[in-house]
Amino acid sequence: MHIAILTFQGFNELDSLIALGVLNRIHKPNWRVTLCSPERQVTSMNGVTVHSQSSLDAIPTADAVIVGSGIKTREIINDSAIMTRLRLDPARQLIAAQCSGALVLARLGLLVDIPACTDLTSKPWVQDAGVTVLDQPFYATGNIATAGGCLASPYLAAWIIARTEGQAAAKSALHYVAPVGEKDQYVARAWQAIAPYLHERNTQPTPV
Repeated sequence: MHIAILTFQGFNELDSLIALGVLNRIHKPNWRVTLCSPERQVTSMNGVTVHSQSSLDAIPTADAVIVGSGIKTREIINDSAIMTRLRLDPARQLIAAQCSGALVLARLGLLVDIPACTDLTSKPWVQDAGVTVLDQPFYATGNIATAGGCLASPYLAAWIIARTEGQAAAKSALHYVAPVGEKDQYVARAWQAIAPYLHERNTQPTPV
């Protein structure tokens, strides 16, 4: 199981790194989570430089992809050298977008007739792309999910875990990262946002 977190120049640390941390609560030999970038190094919106763990060439074979957000997303969607390498297939991949990452999905034609969640800054841009923006933190339909607001990134991670490892594993991952003294309340609140978009049984996309 390979989960690629698309992380571009100017990325938002909370979006990429919180998802990375929650997803890595799954400890299995075949479970791999990587920061996936066009370059070997990318620098965040606040000046934090990280090393890429996989390249865009890994996207077509990833089992799940999270499109992170950042301050350069509008530049990225107009960069054909990057966009032509983002070969996403919701028929066989779980695809999630955080905040302005919804712009990437919209440009790729993956949000046709599908509403999305995004952050308040990105909302008018996503609407201009022809996508209905919901006033809620999380939404999913089929194998596509979106989240709005930096601290909604655990919802995307938990959705992917629930879809692949089961709901108990997802709740356990959320419980681990939740504040002490508020763990049960945090998980319950998060689950209110996620549960309506989960199937009754554990359903996975077709393996690559």
